[in-house]
Amino acid sequence: MSVMSAPPATLVRCPWPKDDVLYCAYHDQEWGVPELDDRALYEKLVLDGFQAGLSWIIILRKRDNFRRAFDGFRPDKIARYTPKRVERLMQDAGIVRNRAKIEGSVLSARAYLEVMEKGPGFSRLLWNFVDGKPKVNNYKTVKQIPAETAVSRAMSKELTQRGFKFCGPTIVYAFMQAVGMVNDHLVSCHRHKAVQRLAKES
Repeated sequence: MSVMSAPPATLVRCPWPKDDVLYCAYHDQEWGVPELDDRALYEKLVLDGFQAGLSWIIILRKRDNFRRAFDGFRPDKIARYTPKRVERLMQDAGIVRNRAKIEGSVLSARAYLEVMEKGPGFSRLLWNFVDGKPKVNNYKTVKQIPAETAVSRAMSKELTQRGFKFCGPTIVYAFMQAVGMVNDHLVSCHRHKAVQRLAKES
């Protein structure tokens, strides 16, 4: 993992990164930025599934290990993982060793490949739920931000029907926030307007 410098203390952020250098960098550079790449979206959905019951910072600190262990999150490779490979992953202390989640990532990779091969493509499938454009919210406090929405419930249902695992409505909404389908940076946060501009350009 690359060394990150301390984040500027003068910037007003959403409260959840606190003063953690890695978390602040993720907040400032990634969270809420519209992501359109199919493979990157698969990676983020799988990692959000691994987050279930845990804090995202735990997953973020292990993300490089996950990428190493899961062949750079290449769905074509993960879809072919055997029970023996799953056992190897269960012995890897660098990742979250949860058998159901590991096996779920394999099933999700197979579902991803089917979406890519038979249409409409993973990115298009997901972004169609927001009509191809990020939804910009204007929340003033974290308490105003929902844990799930009607859209995340609909997306969750669609993904589940297609064979994806660990994609409940709450996981899906966190995913939507992270990949910029919704802009849930607080209006006081320095990233709110910046991400809003990116949304207009996407």
